[in-house]
Amino acid sequence: MIVAEAVGRALAACGVETAFGVVGSGNFHVTNALVANGVRYIAARHEGGAATMADAYARMSGRVPVVSVHQGPGLTNAMTGITEAAKSRTPLIVLAGETTDVHSNFHVDQDALATAVGAAPMRVTSAGTAVAQVAEAFRVAVEERRTVLLNLPLPVQAAPFDPPSTWDDAVRPVTASTSAGRPEDGEALDDLARLLGAARRPVFIAGRGARHARGELEGLAGRVGALLATSAVAKGLFRGSPWDLDVSGGFATPLATELIRGADLVVGWGCALNTWTTGHGGLISPGTKVVKVDLDPGVFTAYTSPDLGVVGDVAAVARAVTARVAGAGGYRSTEIGRRIRAEGRWRDVPYDDESAGGRIDPRTLTIGLDDLLPQERIVSPDSGNFMGYPSMLMDVPDEFGFCFTQAFQSIGLGLATAIGAAVARPDRLPVAALGDGGALMGLADLETVVRLGLPMVIVVYDDEAYGAEVHHFGPHGHPLGTVTFPPADFAAIARGHGLDAVTVTEQADLAGVAAWLDGPRERPLLVHARITRDHASWWLENAFKSH
Repeated sequence: MIVAEAVGRALAACGVETAFGVVGSGNFHVTNALVANGVRYIAARHEGGAATMADAYARMSGRVPVVSVHQGPGLTNAMTGITEAAKSRTPLIVLAGETTDVHSNFHVDQDALATAVGAAPMRVTSAGTAVAQVAEAFRVAVEERRTVLLNLPLPVQAAPFDPPSTWDDAVRPVTASTSAGRPEDGEALDDLARLLGAARRPVFIAGRGARHARGELEGLAGRVGALLATSAVAKGLFRGSPWDLDVSGGFATPLATELIRGADLVVGWGCALNTWTTGHGGLISPGTKVVKVDLDPGVFTAYTSPDLGVVGDVAAVARAVTARVAGAGGYRSTEIGRRIRAEGRWRDVPYDDESAGGRIDPRTLTIGLDDLLPQERIVSPDSGNFMGYPSMLMDVPDEFGFCFTQAFQSIGLGLATAIGAAVARPDRLPVAALGDGGALMGLADLETVVRLGLPMVIVVYDDEAYGAEVHHFGPHGHPLGTVTFPPADFAAIARGHGLDAVTVTEQADLAGVAAWLDGPRERPLLVHARITRDHASWWLENAFKSH
């Protein structure tokens, strides 16, 4: 056995079940060792896609995956996906070969790359320390919620390794826990209970750090009469509750915006209350008290400054505070409940259908798809002018129905996100929502979708442009030739890769989607939607106001 093989064996012993990557000479042996020890390996067609697939898989499965890449360019190709994962505090491990020869064509300061984007650089340094260093990398990923770069120097990989008698004892595997037990700061809990007891219009906004705590949050919210909302990444958490306002911030409905602005207390649960979630601060009214509850006290000084910060696991804090606070009517009333039923979703907001001239209104398109697609779905939107439509007009069943890799706001990650989500949840229909620019950036992994046999629906919202730039700069008279493009036949591209395809220019064309859904779904489906493009989407128009 060599060290590279020991690393793969140790990661399997830690509990890694799935790896994504692109194999080159520098990660050949370690990847084969992962496979030999029972880890499922998903070969991507680009390292950037592999990193984002792993990120999405971790979000939707709750498990720690591995990304395996070649030294140097393999790692640099993956950096945008790694950046997204690191910014989102996604627990995953990137295995990268590493040349120790500074004169090698492959040489680059891999530690500096990781540090620059917020990932944690680590390294296997010898045969004698290899297993312990793998176990430590896994611990950091799980306990510190970090994206870890585990460098594997080529000479160390090739060194002989004497295997331990018992691998499980050698790695001392760390398993993620969704409960930190009872919080210890009783004074902070009492302060939060007092604020909740005094509030007349409380609103809870739950983020990714609260996705395991629906029951506890709904119990406390019921006690104090709080309305419920989420950040974009936790969309669906409170689906089915009559007090669910859906997403707070840039995607918020007019009703959600009104009610959150009317709150006298906003509690962010596992949610940093960043500029996106607070509508660039516009949803927090003057005089509104703000509380943040999070395992990471660093969020207390980021973005919206809280009147109170409570360190602890969301579920544990909610349970402890429920026992401390008296019941109250709070923000809930018959009239508020009626309005949420009538106005609580973007589908409930009237609009003028602008479909014309061989182009379909993206709202009409998305509502039509929402009606057709089975409810058991995972929607994965890419970034861009279009992204609010699938994010808010396409419903999801719960918090595992929406995968939003947007912390870095890079376009081109949507298809890989949908692949990773599909691997994590094969019981649900994966839906990738892409702009034309992002679709072309991620095109290589269309082959991955076909090869894996994923019954995916890929919707391309095609305005033949980088729409955000068109609508940002166009009204000021700037030339737009650098951000507009001639038509591309996405349906033909899809068929060339082995997918089924439908072109949609009007609502009646969605019959082709219905036919695919009613059929055997033997091949994935790409929906090439030529959408109207006369003005920016509502969320982008609101974002421009803050620029």
